[in-house]
Amino acid sequence: MFTSLFLFCIVLCSNLIIGVLLGISGISGFLLPLIYVGFLGLPVHDSLALSFISFAVSGIIGAYAYWKSKNMDLKLALFLSIGSLPGAFLGVQINVLISDFLARLLLYLFVLLAGLSILLKKNNENMKSNRSSVLNHSVIVMLLGFITAVICALTGAGGPILLVPLLVSFGINIRMAVGVSLLNSVVIAIPSIFGYFAHANMSATSTLIIASLIGTIIGIITGARLANKVPIHLLKILIAIITILSSVYMLVMLKVGA
Repeated sequence: MFTSLFLFCIVLCSNLIIGVLLGISGISGFLLPLIYVGFLGLPVHDSLALSFISFAVSGIIGAYAYWKSKNMDLKLALFLSIGSLPGAFLGVQINVLISDFLARLLLYLFVLLAGLSILLKKNNENMKSNRSSVLNHSVIVMLLGFITAVICALTGAGGPILLVPLLVSFGINIRMAVGVSLLNSVVIAIPSIFGYFAHANMSATSTLIIASLIGTIIGIITGARLANKVPIHLLKILIAIITILSSVYMLVMLKVGA
């Protein structure tokens, strides 16, 4: 009983904190599967199923908040999502076919790379850049959505961790990039939820779903309200450091246990 309550509280608090970070920066969702798999020792498929529920809920609430603040490009989000839907299906199928060890290894490596990319990425929140003509080609945008969705669905990373820096590099305002990426993460999450829950232990995750939803909803609403008040570059540095240290630790533990 105590163990179940402890697990419930950890999942709730994790989703609350990461929900706040997601609402502010669009980045940090990839930490959820790291916490579930690495620190709590949950099965990979259970962990990814729970993670993508949070991504779907945070994506819907966060995207709506960014749309209300006029930080949303619906046309860009639509074409990205057209490519992301089949990409997410493919990513789930690849994950199911590979071994649990390889799935964990890919997750930890991707999270490490994500942390390094955040740390090394120059702060361009206030920089003005021209929108790249690449984004005017719908086929290229759909291909971009497909590739990022495969990676995100396979590893359990939230969509914004890939799309936000990519869109910014193509000249999209960072606030707009976060809004579009949150909406796109919903499309990635839907097939991922069904795919991973088909291989998850529902009896063990049913109560954790409630904890996940409560934490995510409160967190993302809070984060979206704080989005214009928190210096994003400082937040990204903190997330990057935590991410790098955690993923390195998990890789070491995986190697020791192999």
